[in-house]
Amino acid sequence: MPLRALVAVIVTTVVMLVPRAWADTAWERYKARFMMPDGRIIDTANGNVSHTEGQGFAMLLAVANNDRPAFDKLWQWTDNTLRNKSNGLFYWRYNPVAPDPIADKNNASDGDTLIAWALLRAQKQWQDKRYAIASDAITAALLKSTVVSFAGRQVMLPGVKGFNLNDHLNLNPSYFIFPAWRAFAERTHLTAWRTLQSDGQALLGQMGLGEITSTQRLGGAAGGWQDAASQRVAAADEFRCDPYPAVSLVGRSAQRLARALEGLDAELPAPANPGVDQRQHQRGGSLVYGRRPAGGARSDAG
Repeated sequence: MPLRALVAVIVTTVVMLVPRAWADTAWERYKARFMMPDGRIIDTANGNVSHTEGQGFAMLLAVANNDRPAFDKLWQWTDNTLRNKSNGLFYWRYNPVAPDPIADKNNASDGDTLIAWALLRAQKQWQDKRYAIASDAITAALLKSTVVSFAGRQVMLPGVKGFNLNDHLNLNPSYFIFPAWRAFAERTHLTAWRTLQSDGQALLGQMGLGEITSTQRLGGAAGGWQDAASQRVAAADEFRCDPYPAVSLVGRSAQRLARALEGLDAELPAPANPGVDQRQHQRGGSLVYGRRPAGGARSDAG
């Protein structure tokens, strides 16, 4: 083989192997830094506590890296330690040095979603139906305990307790994990997951591709409610920060972004005034969406 051809083969081989080797090394470094031998993921910036979000993300990474032993450790610790047997979800925070490591008995819906999604992906990766059965149980519990219909929208509450205040809901749009919801819809064929996607996309369209108006400008009360009849979304006072000039996404740009986001099977709506530079974007936080106290009652969706 000519020297030039040999060099080309060597270079090509190295280029092909480096990404895989880098990924393997990155995963091993991640485990060494954050994963305890029993499968608990520690938050090193927060007193080495653990959260369901961390467990779920690590489980997804284990599947992506085809590391079943690590996945099983992560899942077993999560299931054995954080499972709330009364509702089938998971306690969101674990502090190993506290007198009661699980002082807050609430869940975090994004953590539950990530765990269920990781289990579903694990079933596909390793063809073990036990993972899918566990995922199905979690998604059923999410629908029963955290998904509600309110003011014409179906949404997922951030947790079972403390977010449905009867006259309004507190929502966190960063908990809208569309690729997971799409996977659950494909798995279960339940329309509730499709409705969550479409309603969540509609709310995000109101937030990010049009003008976000503060509750103060809308004349909202101190509690941060917004009249559902107006179909407007506002940032809750306790979560609001100064607006910042985000990248303007209008018209085709917004549509291209929507197509690029994995799991979004419907385009986000374009802004009401295409071509107008919208600079009222807010950083992530809570939505307040609901009625005045005199409004109608909410209803649970399962």
